[in-house]
Amino acid sequence: MNLKRTFGTILTILGIVGLIYTGVGIIQKSAEMTTLVVVGIIAIMFFFTGIGLVRNTADKAV
Repeated sequence: MNLKRTFGTILTILGIVGLIYTGVGIIQKSAEMTTLVVVGIIAIMFFFTGIGLVRNTADKAV
């Protein structure tokens, strides 16, 4: 597996985890809103960067 594709997968998973954390925090109102906004923005950036890496990385047969 390509290193870029693996890194993209890791970023995507981190983004999903961050978005779930943000959603749960908003529903339960357990943390401060500024913390949740920052975590949500970082999670969105991770998610879309990871998706972009996975999508744009070409598979090369070795």
